[in-house]
Amino acid sequence: MRILVVEDEKKVAGFIKRGLEEEGFNVDVAYDGEEGVSMAINSTYDLILMDVMLPKKDGISAVRELREQQLSTPVLCLTAKDGVQDIVNGLDSGSDDYLTKPFAFAELVARIKALIRRGSQDRGAELHFADLRLDPVGHKVWRSNKEIDLTAKEYALLEYFMRNPNQVLTRTMIAEHVWDYTFDSFTNIIDVYVNYLRKKIDRNFDRKLLHTVRGVGYVMKESD
Repeated sequence: MRILVVEDEKKVAGFIKRGLEEEGFNVDVAYDGEEGVSMAINSTYDLILMDVMLPKKDGISAVRELREQQLSTPVLCLTAKDGVQDIVNGLDSGSDDYLTKPFAFAELVARIKALIRRGSQDRGAELHFADLRLDPVGHKVWRSNKEIDLTAKEYALLEYFMRNPNQVLTRTMIAEHVWDYTFDSFTNIIDVYVNYLRKKIDRNFDRKLLHTVRGVGYVMKESD
């Protein structure tokens, strides 16, 4: 497995590189956002570790550029910012996960392995629920034959709901399956993203599919 680390602090980059190489990964390092984008586009990686605060091009802009270039390589953002909006901004840029500094190296490795494992899975045939359709191969979604534009994380959340229709999904379940997080403080992010998703798949349609189960979580079903 080959990983690109984009980190401007050379001591931090060196620490991450040595640690990941000890875990059996091949690691390349870029020290600014522009170099990181160039290396990601011109080489093949299984995962990209992207620091948010970078010279020349910040990490959020770099991830957006990679996604605009149709690069689907999983991206794990690293940052010292841990506010809800900071995390939302990072995920909305197209990154797949978000880890705040300082972090335990064991957690970093676990997140990396989870993202690589998820990316390599065969996602199978199209999913259907009511008039909602999801294409796991093309990462496209339609409702009543109208295509709906979703961010990477909104898409992952919707896919989880559609693979578990008519089942109440707790915030903990969603955190573990969509973000690989297990701690309670992350639930605010889940609520934010469920609201984002609800606006896109339900707001302009008479039948509502995504429902809140007070005190428990959420469920995808055809009626209240």
